[in-house]
Parts: sequence; C-alpha cells; structure tokens
Amino acid sequence: MSLEDALADALQLAMRSGETVRRDTIRQLRAALHNEAIARGRALDDVESTAVVRRLVNQHKDSIVEFERGNRPDLVIREVAELEVLADYLPPVLSREEIVIAAQTAVEATGAKSKQDIGKVMRELSGEFKGRADMRLVNEVVLELLS
Repeated sequence: MSLEDALADALQLAMRSGETVRRDTIRQLRAALHNEAIARGRALDDVESTAVVRRLVNQHKDSIVEFERGNRPDLVIREVAELEVLADYLPPVLSREEIVIAAQTAVEATGAKSKQDIGKVMRELSGEFKGRADMRLVNEVVLELLS
C-alpha cells in the first residue's frame, strides 16, 4: 500500500471518529505531498515521500521550540500532537547497534584508518542510510570507530 493510499484510508477513519488533530495533520501532509509532486512534475517515489514527511516533522520540531520560547503552551500541545501523527508515517529509524555494525563494515570495505578517511566512509553509508537513520548519529559512530 502506498503512502497516498494509507493517508486516504487514515483520513477517512479520522473523519469518522472525529479526531480533528489527526484529520488536519493528514490533510496537511497530503497537501505537502501533492505540492511536491506538482513541483517535480511527476508522482513521488517512496524516498521522496519520506523526505516530505521528514521535512514536516522538522518544521513541527522547530515550531515547538519557538512556541516554548514564546510561552505558548497551547500551541506546543497542538504541535506535539501533530508531530505524533506525522511520526506514524516515517519508516522505523535504525538503532545505534545497527548503525555500528554497518559502519564497521563500511570502514573495512573502504580501508579507512584515520579521521581523515571519514569522507569515504560517510559516502559509503549515506546512500544506505538515507531516510533511515540520523546522519549525525552515523557520523558520531564513524568518528568513534576511526579514533
């Protein structure tokens, strides 16, 4: 089932059950996906759709920080609720242990020996982990392995 189909089903369910936050968040996500597809001139693939969801997640995280700074707890609560809905549409994030195993394999494959070789290892891992892992964590793990 594609993300669009899953969103259409979830929207109907949210409308029937009266979940306004879920309904509004799904509508926002569908609009963002639709706008991105129009901008690209074609339908989005799974990686591109995930990137749109991640972008919205990051926007909500930024909004939460700003609303907390502005002392707006009512808006923080709504943003957190919307963030939880969006998180349902992200693929599972890899654990640190999985990243360590893949990073060790990449270090061996590239023959990296020192911190100067981090670029080789990160290039190897970036394609594999795109959209599935926090690249800052990956970078941290690689640095630890090369130290």
